[in-house]
Amino acid sequence: MRTLIVAEFISLDGVVQAPGGPDEDPTGGFRFGGWVAPYADEATGQDVEDLHSRPFELLLGRRTYDIWATYWPNVRTGSADGAIADLFNRVPKHVATHRPATLAWQNSHALQGDLSDAVRTLKNQEGANLLTWGSGDVVHQLLAAGLVDELRLQIHPVVLGRGKRLFDDKAEASAFTLVHSSSTTGGVLITRYVRKGDVRTGTFDEVDVPEEN
Repeated sequence: MRTLIVAEFISLDGVVQAPGGPDEDPTGGFRFGGWVAPYADEATGQDVEDLHSRPFELLLGRRTYDIWATYWPNVRTGSADGAIADLFNRVPKHVATHRPATLAWQNSHALQGDLSDAVRTLKNQEGANLLTWGSGDVVHQLLAAGLVDELRLQIHPVVLGRGKRLFDDKAEASAFTLVHSSSTTGGVLITRYVRKGDVRTGTFDEVDVPEEN
């Protein structure tokens, strides 16, 4: 069974909209596009490189797919982004779309039928991990269906106040374990969370508190 990983650049108040640039996604009057750029450094880049070092296939929403499909196929081999462009161009791309005939980027495949059922079928197959970047609407559905196995979050020290958020009220209640964390000199928290069953509850009466001398 494959692991489904959701990777996001996220603000302190949970916004994931348009991290890469001002024209990436201005819907809703969002005016902070490109908010991760001032915090990008060797450590954040290494984290992304590490994430892509394991075999994966991309699972994308249509908006993210369209943004990437206009950029990555046009990156020159040997440029700063050449290695990742070669990788993204090569790997299979599974796309949630109502317009399957317009998937022109090489090795792209439209998901058929209900999204949750289609992704569950993919997960049950043998193969590389499924990796989702961006794709907020798709991620909401994956979280609601309990299909996300791992969260790779770069948490940035900004409060944006408005914009599309990673979690909504439909997300399935789930516990996650923090298996890695580090911080950059710019204050970005690099984290990896792995799903670990149901949410536990209790009371403080059940907690042993050391008595003061």
